[in-house]
Amino acid sequence: MASSVTRLALCQLKVSANKAANIENAVKHIAAAAKQGAGLVLLPECFNTPYHHKFFPEFAEEVPSGETCQAMRRAASENAVTVVAGSLPERKGDRLFNTSVTYGKDGSVLAVYRKIHLFKLNTEKLKFDESETLSAGSSLATFDSGAARVGVAICFDIRFPELAAAYHNLGTQLVVYPGAFNMVTGPAHWHLAARSRAVDTQQFVALCSPARDPDSVSGYVAYGHSLVVDPWGTVLAEAGEGEETVFADIDFTKVAEFRRQLPVTSGRRHDLFSVVHTPGAVP
Repeated sequence: MASSVTRLALCQLKVSANKAANIENAVKHIAAAAKQGAGLVLLPECFNTPYHHKFFPEFAEEVPSGETCQAMRRAASENAVTVVAGSLPERKGDRLFNTSVTYGKDGSVLAVYRKIHLFKLNTEKLKFDESETLSAGSSLATFDSGAARVGVAICFDIRFPELAAAYHNLGTQLVVYPGAFNMVTGPAHWHLAARSRAVDTQQFVALCSPARDPDSVSGYVAYGHSLVVDPWGTVLAEAGEGEETVFADIDFTKVAEFRRQLPVTSGRRHDLFSVVHTPGAVP
């Protein structure tokens, strides 16, 4: 019987304008995390490309046949570890998606998730709109880690509690968010959003950011601070600003315990309101 405890590794990677180097760096960190006992590895959003419109088309590839995907498949199988490969720009026909692919310990594809909520920000300090180059996905994605049911979402998705609630209704005990918050939204909302979604749905939440690089070639500076939060809202592990891997040993039996101690899940008034998940067509 599978253990209820999983060592989760968050690989907070520095991203450059060299795609091959980014891939090699991810592979190296996956292997190192596996050697330290990780059973599940999470990579950052856009770990193979600088985060900017001008790089998305250049670094995009087909899923799962592209070079990044094939490298992640090999890394998962060679290290016998489940890998949530952050996200990458996916080319599908004439459209681009911000896509996360999860690989099992045998290298098989366990889940493909295309970012549903595209990032938009319009402030004095920073303006960005992913929809200028990317298309939105329309389907949720979960996989069985061997210890728990895991939901996959990406960055801006965390601002929509309905999505986390929909995953809760699908039986997840952990939702992972590869994410690249910036220096405007990160200090204000990164920890707040992670803890809120964990407490809302009484499950574990993990966010994995690229490393902070003030000299980023894209001009977009990620916040860093990858972290894992338990269902009570307690931060179990947190990275700093630079490139590093942090670990959290997650006991998934705690989900049922938290829900028993504070019966929000069982006390929800479904006769008055509920989150209804309508599966979308695969784009």
